[in-house]
Amino acid sequence: MEEAREIRIEDGIVYISNLYLQDPKAAAILAEYPENRWPEMTRRALKIGLNYLKGGAD
Repeated sequence: MEEAREIRIEDGIVYISNLYLQDPKAAAILAEYPENRWPEMTRRALKIGLNYLKGGAD
């Protein structure tokens, strides 16, 4: 069963709910760090990834 994912942008903030990533390599890298750092590291990785894609929508 596919769950609904919601991504919205408000006032320059990207809100993502119900996001699940099936990536064992990424999970293994994240698991090497303390759990309290996971949210910030995930935000940084997303920001890096989106900046990498910049201009690709054209």
